[in-house]
Amino acid sequence: MKNTKSSKWMAGFAVTLLLLWILSACGEGNNGGSNGTASPSQSAEATASEPASASASAAAASPASGQKVEGGKVTVLILQDLDFLDPHLAVAAGTNEVLFNLFEGLLKPNEKGELLPALAESYDVSSDGLIYTFKIRSGVKFHNGQTLTSTDVKYSYARLAGLDTGKPLQTSFEGVKSVEAPDDSTVVITLKERSSSFLTALTSAVIPNGYQDSNKNPVGTGPFKFKSYTPGQGMVVEKFAGYWQKGVPSLDEVDFRIITDPQAGLLALKSGEVDIYPRIGTEQLEEVSKDFNTISVPQNLVQLVVLNNDRKPFNDVRVRQALNYAINKDEIIDGVALGKGTKLGSNLSPVLAKYYQEGLEDTYKTDLEKSKSLLKEAGYPNGFETTLSVPSNYQFHVDTAQIVAAQLEQIGVKVKIEPVEWAVWLDRIYKGRDYDSTIIGLDGKLDPYQILNKYLSDSPNDFFNYKNPEFDSTLKAAVAESDDAKRVELYKKAQTILTQDAAAIYIMDPNTNIALNKKLAGYKTYPLYVQDLSSVYFTQ
Repeated sequence: MKNTKSSKWMAGFAVTLLLLWILSACGEGNNGGSNGTASPSQSAEATASEPASASASAAAASPASGQKVEGGKVTVLILQDLDFLDPHLAVAAGTNEVLFNLFEGLLKPNEKGELLPALAESYDVSSDGLIYTFKIRSGVKFHNGQTLTSTDVKYSYARLAGLDTGKPLQTSFEGVKSVEAPDDSTVVITLKERSSSFLTALTSAVIPNGYQDSNKNPVGTGPFKFKSYTPGQGMVVEKFAGYWQKGVPSLDEVDFRIITDPQAGLLALKSGEVDIYPRIGTEQLEEVSKDFNTISVPQNLVQLVVLNNDRKPFNDVRVRQALNYAINKDEIIDGVALGKGTKLGSNLSPVLAKYYQEGLEDTYKTDLEKSKSLLKEAGYPNGFETTLSVPSNYQFHVDTAQIVAAQLEQIGVKVKIEPVEWAVWLDRIYKGRDYDSTIIGLDGKLDPYQILNKYLSDSPNDFFNYKNPEFDSTLKAAVAESDDAKRVELYKKAQTILTQDAAAIYIMDPNTNIALNKKLAGYKTYPLYVQDLSSVYFTQ
């Protein structure tokens, strides 16, 4: 057994992942595209390939002038309703950004993308990489006053792994063979096979043993506890006085307010009805920059045009390649993100610089003649008609769709844009796979496997209907590979396969923009789609 205590295993894991953080919060809305990100964990997921500069870091977390004031209520704008309050069932990244404040796992990410101890104090991993033994932090309380024990962890992770049902609730737990609790402070997780990405799964929420009411009255161990939820309006959370981390949080209450219309959101911000507007449009951010603190930083997100690989004509690789050649990504980035986005060529952002395959963004340089030639070769000399379904609550995606439609018209492809409500998008398109094409933002994870595994032929998250045995074998070899250098190369190969197959049209990783009340300080951005209010406080 390899023993690793808190400080050692944190450093070791950071070295293993080498997650080059670029301050971000996987998102979208007016600005980026995640929820307008489909967050497939069970479900519906930069400017340069280098770490964020010190100035960017300071911009995200620098305190406002004045002394810290304890307490107070903050209203945060969110762009969509929550799909589930149960963290194990939540599909949408926009739901998880809220639930991040209520729930914790054995491990927890910080704003640099590093995994830190949360409900676990330390762990051992066996030499074959199959057995993980965790020591549980003592004195942790659930929001209902119950003391956390290993039994709660066992129940939560066995549920996620589907050990009783045979149906995992999250794909990241599919490889779990067993979860045991030999005593109150110890949890032993055994995997079916080695997985280099498994630790990232352990950020998933722990709920009380046997608790069945999570979708109506969620109970976690996080810094805030559930107060109320009104469908279509939002969720209110309040300070959890019994939180195990002393001095956290500062705020008494947070109101996550649903406002789907960008203009209404802007007016709410200006009037003081909203204190924090994440994923605000770039033009709007510039408009309010004098009266509000503003942040604009890269994020770990992939905006893309998803092509249903199982539906004609997109089941022909030549058609998919033709569409890629017809798209001018620079024009989209300039027109929709006002230049604040990084052009992509596959489903990985430069935020994960260690694993990112550079150069793929130039694979399909705009070439209309090449595009028309491929369409003719595929049997569509005059183009074809298709429907592009877009979540209507994400103006960023709607605007992108307009440009994409105009660009494709140049090669004879007539695109009908179909605005779709978010709940319908999740049900019909993401889950039901009933669509021709769609635009969405896929939120990033802390490990490349958790990002790319949605393309596996047998993945329940494969709403692309993408199937490629070479990709499957490459990605599965990568996650099982113990040699770091070989693992990196396999992940780069997997990205290259997606690009060569034109599995989708990969556009950009857009910056995330945030506007904040000038009296607020301590706001952090993450390479994940989260809103962390635990560090936010008022000043005077």
